[in-house]
Amino acid sequence: MVKDTKKTKNGVKAMWALPLCLITALLFSCAKMGQPDGGWYDETPPRIIRTSPTDKSTGINSHKINIYFDEFIKLDNPQEKIVICPPQLETPEIKGAGKQIKIELKDSLRPNTTYTIDFSDAISDNNEGNPMSNYTYSFSTGGEIDTLEVSGHVLEAENLEPIKGILVGLYSNLSDSAFRTEPMLRVGRTDSRGHFVIRGIAPGEYRIYALQDADADFRLTQKSEKLAFNHDIVTPWSKPDVRQDTLWLDSLRIKDIARIDYTHFMPDNIVLRAFTEIQTDRYLIKTERKEADHFSVFFSNGSDQLPRLRGLNFDERNAFVTESSRNKDSLTYWIKDSLLINQDTLNVEMQYMATDTLGVLRLQTDTLEILSRDTHEKRMKRQQKIYDEWKKKQDKAKKRGEPFLTEMPAEALKPTYNISSMLDPDRNPSIEFDKPLLLADTGMVHLYSKIDTVWYRAPLVVKRREGTQRIIDILGEWRPGTEYSLEIDSAAFTDIYNRVSAPFKQGFKVRSNDEYSTVIMNIGKMEDTTLVVQLLDGSDNVVKQVSTNSGTAEFFYVKPGTYYMRMFVDTNRNGIWDTGNYSENRQAETVFYYPEKINCKAKWDLPLSWQPTATPTEKQKPAEIVKQKPDKDRKIKNRNMERARKMGIEYIPKI
Repeated sequence: MVKDTKKTKNGVKAMWALPLCLITALLFSCAKMGQPDGGWYDETPPRIIRTSPTDKSTGINSHKINIYFDEFIKLDNPQEKIVICPPQLETPEIKGAGKQIKIELKDSLRPNTTYTIDFSDAISDNNEGNPMSNYTYSFSTGGEIDTLEVSGHVLEAENLEPIKGILVGLYSNLSDSAFRTEPMLRVGRTDSRGHFVIRGIAPGEYRIYALQDADADFRLTQKSEKLAFNHDIVTPWSKPDVRQDTLWLDSLRIKDIARIDYTHFMPDNIVLRAFTEIQTDRYLIKTERKEADHFSVFFSNGSDQLPRLRGLNFDERNAFVTESSRNKDSLTYWIKDSLLINQDTLNVEMQYMATDTLGVLRLQTDTLEILSRDTHEKRMKRQQKIYDEWKKKQDKAKKRGEPFLTEMPAEALKPTYNISSMLDPDRNPSIEFDKPLLLADTGMVHLYSKIDTVWYRAPLVVKRREGTQRIIDILGEWRPGTEYSLEIDSAAFTDIYNRVSAPFKQGFKVRSNDEYSTVIMNIGKMEDTTLVVQLLDGSDNVVKQVSTNSGTAEFFYVKPGTYYMRMFVDTNRNGIWDTGNYSENRQAETVFYYPEKINCKAKWDLPLSWQPTATPTEKQKPAEIVKQKPDKDRKIKNRNMERARKMGIEYIPKI
């Protein structure tokens, strides 16, 4: 009986075990359905509970606007993100305080006008930073609200970079003079993608412009202001449309794709190419003398007529060797006389062409005091230190009975030889000097090529680079796969301070054709047009450039790697990209980007085709080389969905 009793007790225990397990499992399951420790994150953006005056109301004459929210809010960079239309010449007061935004317009209200205040994503809640995106408040001083919109992109004309923060404005006055004489009627501002939207537009016809408004007057008044214009008449309109919105369960799983009815405002594909005009006003910017042996003069613009100098405390005759920049807007005067170099202050009378108040170039005379930053006293201390160090070496050599120089050697000319051990067949070596040359004896420069095992003299041309006194180019018939030796005799080069060069010898080899790729781009012939086509690296820098009017651009000796391509229509056939001019009604030369990357491999010929207008302008430039990267969108973070997914529980957002 005892044995049976034990069995019964064990049976009773077994009977209780199953319900206990079920209860435990149920409790565990209930725990998983509950909320995590600390509760869920707040993921709802601020909600407007009322506005004063009421949003989209008419007949308003109040300058003060109040917007009230259901929670504490903050404003992010309101001066940049918030756009008010019509544009306000006097800066409005915008404050975010507690659960409201206060706005006070300082300008007089225009009659029968729709006012819009576009907040973009400037509003967010104070705790979690959940943005309230794309909110626009509007009211009208008249009897109805204007609701039309236009949108598009503003890009740099030179390189199709998106321009962030530039104003885009509409004029109902269609004359060209309006851009200079009247403030914009309706405005928008581009975001980091160069995209703009102008809201609250009345039906009608408009001209559109972009302006980097330096003086906040909403019109073109300064030559330094970046601008864009076109002659297309903009006629806003709208139509009912349907778009698809993706609904997400979490960051990885799609819940549904919904079809949403909306009003599609047109045109929405306006593209403006912005440029800065060449500064035509000429005035003296500054002079500087960083080193004692030369000084520089900087102008706002170049001139074919060089300044005339008259020394007031020295004789200027035959005193200088002059170098000018390519545009002749900066000049460097190298002082030849050592006595004049030692003079810390040069008093100069300079006559030069400058623009007067009427915009006319006239001869102007200035008296300049040019001070050396590197004074005679500083140089003497450096030279004494160099002499002392040489004297110590000389004394040590005497004590050891070693040969020594009785006089300190003169400073030698030390050129920079831009010659690598491996040379591209389409590149030329060069020699660069820190001071202007007085003499270059080309007969003392020798080039040899190796054929089999024998060295033969090879033809070469030694010439100064155009526009400079300090760079020598070595031109040769560079044969792929051939070894060369460049040999330069002692004293081949002498600078204006009588420093002479030491002998030099360097061997190098020209790379073989097997190490390169060839890119052949078929663009299609454009009638009576010259195209400049540029092969670019990953930093948007020009690697190679060719001009063509046949519609085919060929790039030889391209090293393996990833490249991009750009071209511009060379309207004046000068080989360089030219900006536009509003007064002359001239657009900047049109630029296109090949929309794909170009992968080059050794021994490959790469034939490609390009239809420049096939891709919309704002989408042409590959994202990898766009420098103006888009700002990260301020979105609700969906942290609760992520948290629930990791915990294996369901999260139902609050509605």
